[in-house]
Amino acid sequence: MQSIKNDRHMFFLFTLLSLMFRAQSVAASSEIHATARSTYSSINIGAVLDLNSPMGTMIDLCMSMALSDFYSIHSNYKTRLFLHTESAEEELDVASAVLEMLKNQEVHGVLGPEWSKEATFVVELGARAHVPVISFTAKNRAFSHSPSPYFVRTTPDDLYQVKSLTAICQGFEWHEVVILYEDTEYGNLFFSKLSKAFQEVDIQLSYISAISTSAEDVYITKELNKLMTKQTRVFLVHMNILLGNRLFNLARKAGMMSEGYAWLITDSLSNSLSSVDTASMEGVLGLRPHVPKSKNLNNFRAKWKRNALLRKPQSEIMELNVYGLWAYDTVWALALAIEKSLSPDSDLLKSSQGDDRSDISNITISQFGSRILAELLYTKFTGLCGEFKLVDGQLQTSAFEIINLIGTGYRTVGYWSPDGGISGKLASTGESTYSTSTKELRAIMWPGDTIVTPKGWSIPTTGKIKVGVPKKSEFTEFTNIQKDPVTNQFNFSGLSIDVFLASLKLLPFKLDYEFIPYLNTSTGLNGSYDHMLHKILDKVCLVSKTYDFVVGDVTILANRSTFIDFTLPYTESGVVMVVKNKKNIDMWIFLKPLRWDLWLTIVLACIFIGFVVRMLEHQRNNTNTGSLTPNEQPFGLFFWFPIAALAFPERNMVANKWSMFVLVVWLFVTYILMQSYTAKLSAIFTVDQLNFAFSKDYYVGYQHASFVHEFLINELHLDASKLRSYSTIEEYHDAMCRGGKKGGIDAIYGEIPYMKLLINRYGSEYRIVGPTHKTDGFGFAFPMGSPLVSYFSRAILNVTQGATMNVIEQKNFGPC
Repeated sequence: MQSIKNDRHMFFLFTLLSLMFRAQSVAASSEIHATARSTYSSINIGAVLDLNSPMGTMIDLCMSMALSDFYSIHSNYKTRLFLHTESAEEELDVASAVLEMLKNQEVHGVLGPEWSKEATFVVELGARAHVPVISFTAKNRAFSHSPSPYFVRTTPDDLYQVKSLTAICQGFEWHEVVILYEDTEYGNLFFSKLSKAFQEVDIQLSYISAISTSAEDVYITKELNKLMTKQTRVFLVHMNILLGNRLFNLARKAGMMSEGYAWLITDSLSNSLSSVDTASMEGVLGLRPHVPKSKNLNNFRAKWKRNALLRKPQSEIMELNVYGLWAYDTVWALALAIEKSLSPDSDLLKSSQGDDRSDISNITISQFGSRILAELLYTKFTGLCGEFKLVDGQLQTSAFEIINLIGTGYRTVGYWSPDGGISGKLASTGESTYSTSTKELRAIMWPGDTIVTPKGWSIPTTGKIKVGVPKKSEFTEFTNIQKDPVTNQFNFSGLSIDVFLASLKLLPFKLDYEFIPYLNTSTGLNGSYDHMLHKILDKVCLVSKTYDFVVGDVTILANRSTFIDFTLPYTESGVVMVVKNKKNIDMWIFLKPLRWDLWLTIVLACIFIGFVVRMLEHQRNNTNTGSLTPNEQPFGLFFWFPIAALAFPERNMVANKWSMFVLVVWLFVTYILMQSYTAKLSAIFTVDQLNFAFSKDYYVGYQHASFVHEFLINELHLDASKLRSYSTIEEYHDAMCRGGKKGGIDAIYGEIPYMKLLINRYGSEYRIVGPTHKTDGFGFAFPMGSPLVSYFSRAILNVTQGATMNVIEQKNFGPC
């Protein structure tokens, strides 16, 4: 009973205060109107709000307080701004209310509407009447294709918020983000700016979800469950407070507010956090416009709370937020602009001329509206939100606060400004360098009550990672798939598999995987490698996946990189030509260094030298018994004497000085011939074996189902009829032994790893000739933008540069 009496007393007291406030307001209003009629020039300004919504009621109170505060301070001003407020909920109601005010109440400016979806037609009406339309809630120019000079936004453009979100994602090194936004015109406009900004800094949008404001919880839960199957763990939410609050409540129930997740919210949510319970949003990181602290702001907040209590019995009112502060400053700016303009006379309004009898044609054209607009664009003052200054018809952006939601409250962990980027505190003076580093931010409490920054991705918890492996009948040294007849399970081996397993050991996390063979019903290769790569999950188009990534001898090519990402290569790169070594050595090989005419010349020279020496030694009798004079063997001298002079240089062959001169010349010529002969014979055994003159008439072999076929035709411009495909090393060898004229081939074009296997098996029978055509080697294939690529690339680099790679190569290729 006592509590009931207390409640009645409180009710009577509350009702009494309300009646007193109403009476005071009516009296004050009557007094102001009466004074204005006799002393001041009154300017009519229209305002369109949804007074049945908490947001509209809050803004209406802020504007009323702005008028009261402004003219209580500037009581000496010769003009007075009078607000004509109309309540409108639907878009047609808004247009009708504005049209009525322009026709009948002769307003010289329009405040509102609340949201950009209602602004297009209103701005057109304002342009016809030459009155400014001022919005303190619209942050996107929805009609940018036909901008109106009469539209003014006293809010910062969302482009700056997009830049701040981009900087945060860069600072935390999040390369993939999921976007969830409300499916409205405002949400779509914001998303278009955001996607463009992310694209410029190479941040991938792994999934996009547009949620209707009327969506049921079942639909939202279904979307959240779909997101849990993705690798991305960074979610950016842009929606109104009611829809956003429902989303986070459902996300908490789905287990998505736990460790490893990162949530970002825009100011569409963070500006209204005081109106809802934020317990389900703990750990969320948000942005909101920075409002500097001031004594005037604190006094206004206290006064606003008192006035809001008096209004609550009549209507539901939202807690004060930045939209109310912007509305307050807008009214002040408009009142200042009106005072600076010339005081209007009754003849400043003219009716539009024309024979059309429609309502729009009867709108009066305000000559004073253009003056107000001109002064408003150059109005500067310090308001509740800081410095009020319009740039290109919109409020100049100062900075954004980065807030962290903890429990049922939040705290500021840093700031973002257009000039300085991310910082721990705002710099008051001096030039600053733009930064995306998050090191200066205060400690952030992330979802799951952890201070460890989420890496932005995670392995889905829906099962093992599916790793595709190509089934090969040739070059099984790279990937070899054998089916166990007992267990009916596949066994996987080969160099590619060993490199993958070695890389797994170097990853900073555990990867639960299973190999899935790429084969057909006959256990053979199921199509080309490109067809296999297309079976990797397309995260953007949401194509049903077969593999999460592919491990095998997959060549890194430019055309493949348009739909998948590759790791660093783990093999040598390039396409080379292999030919068979020549085997044309026979017993007459010693005659081939010199041509037949040169051999004939040497024989004739020997005979000629012998004849000359015979003539010079004819009449000389050599008494030296140790010498072989021509007199002793007159006829044999013609043939063997020049050779004997080479074989027995220490013996006294001649006695005549002229004969000695002839022999010296002969020995010099012979020395030159011997050196040339030796060099030519060495070349026959070495260099000539390496020379290979490629002819377009040659038949060329290549690996079956390889990209080399297109490479030979498109890049080297070989005749397709001269190309023959083979699958195994044995087939290559057999075709090379037969040659092109007997149904085989004359050369092989293939990738270096395969050709090394061929040479390693058949030794010196083959050699690599010609240039190496550049390719990027073999790598592992992942979906576009997969975060696993960087981890595996670093692991592969450590494997290939260490001793592990030598062990793997010897295991699969044998000793080289």
